[in-house]
Amino acid sequence: MERIHQGRTMDRSRPTRRHVLRTGGLLLGALGAPALLSACGTTAAADRAGNVLRVSQPGDPKTLDPQKQGDMVSMNVLINMFDTLTTRGRDNRLHPRLALSWKATDARTWRFTLRPGVTFHNGETCDARAVAFSIERLLDPATKSPIVELRFVKGVTVVDRLTVDIHTTVHDPILPAKLSLFGGVVVPPRHLAEAGDAEFAEHPVGTGPFTHVSWQRDHELRMQAYDGHWNGRPAVDGLVFSPAPNASSSLAALQSGGVDLVAGLTPDAAQQLEGYGGVSLDGHTGIRTAYLSLNTLERGPLQDRRVRQALNHAIDVPLLIKAVLGGKATETPALVPRGAFGFDPSVKPFTRSVDTARRLLAEAGHPHGFSTAITASNVDANVAEALAGLLAKAGVDARVDLLDPGTYSARLTSDNRGALGPVYLAASTVWTMDGASIVQSNVRSDRRQSRWHSAEADRLIDLEELSEDPAARARALSDLQRLMREEAPFVFLYQIDNIFARNDRPRWTPGSAGVLAMESAQVSR
Repeated sequence: MERIHQGRTMDRSRPTRRHVLRTGGLLLGALGAPALLSACGTTAAADRAGNVLRVSQPGDPKTLDPQKQGDMVSMNVLINMFDTLTTRGRDNRLHPRLALSWKATDARTWRFTLRPGVTFHNGETCDARAVAFSIERLLDPATKSPIVELRFVKGVTVVDRLTVDIHTTVHDPILPAKLSLFGGVVVPPRHLAEAGDAEFAEHPVGTGPFTHVSWQRDHELRMQAYDGHWNGRPAVDGLVFSPAPNASSSLAALQSGGVDLVAGLTPDAAQQLEGYGGVSLDGHTGIRTAYLSLNTLERGPLQDRRVRQALNHAIDVPLLIKAVLGGKATETPALVPRGAFGFDPSVKPFTRSVDTARRLLAEAGHPHGFSTAITASNVDANVAEALAGLLAKAGVDARVDLLDPGTYSARLTSDNRGALGPVYLAASTVWTMDGASIVQSNVRSDRRQSRWHSAEADRLIDLEELSEDPAARARALSDLQRLMREEAPFVFLYQIDNIFARNDRPRWTPGSAGVLAMESAQVSR
């Protein structure tokens, strides 16, 4: 279900919300008034006069080589210059993109039939050889790709000019969905051989609806519509991405006309933009899912299931959503979000009870609570402080350790499972719209971010990842959610809405994953 709120007036409920924060034991700093900046110069003025859409998000791409990045900020830019084999539509169903059709020809082979007549921006043909080259390049250890979705792929066979077989070591039931974003980008073999990786990363060539024009790091990235795109020319002539790291810079850019659409807003950043003239907020039900990861592998209170259950009882997620997130989220009972394949609505959230939490802690030998630490990116400071406030009511003293986003990300993706301390706040985008996406790295004991070892969980992961029967996969994911609900290796929190701020120029609707594919966007002039 989509929720859209447009053209809001100043939120008169804020004093009540702040009262809820205080009485709920939550900590939230006062929202400062954003500073207003001047217009962004002659380039921005020309853009406003023309058919150009300017978009900002919290950061800049790490690289413009689509196979050497694995973060959504980078992918949001690259999806406009590169096409993928499949795509997730705004109806959240899988649709053709560069591949017109696909089918499993046996348990370990997926066959993709490609769209004819597609060319890269330099005129090079996009065919089966280009697809095979792209997947093999991604899998080549020399590429050092952080993309993990294709870990079951062992090779690609070119059947004919428009047909490829992708071979896997085991059956991968959601491989077509994995090829709808990070794993499915197709790059030009001849151009890469001539230009080299470094040049390609600076001046990318894809088959997407927009072509690269220029990139000034930490300032702006410019694209223009590709006249020869197989799906027709985009509705806008130009597309500009720029980083806006905070609500103040977003507001200033919107009010000056330097930006038309701001993406990736946190709920409290959105609250700072509410009520200003010329700024509308749109909220769309999202799939990005937040949770606390608990380190059950090191000696301490978190090895006791009763302690982990106590933390879930202590954290009043509905209150958190109301008081800190402005209602812009939906509670998740056991990691897998609503809208994703495998979500089981019969699995209910923990009851929110400080008394139950204290009783469980006492049974586990902690009648006076215990001390721990919550690590989070400083972008999520308000949520982390609120979580600590809720835990304090149950006697758990949780120090909040905030890291800059770069340091946080590096520790999260390192091989050291304890790099972010005993408890850390994280979120998964779940862009494949399948429960496998959020459990793949977080649950099975041999995966990078797993901090809970359970033979039964491993068995269920294998079933849902490898089964050829969708019903069997759904049962395995259901059983896994029930097991996680009982063992509580995480504190289950919420799936957050996709929140956008805009002026009155853009017309565009995202899917649940909130990917900034702007091919269908229009602007009024």
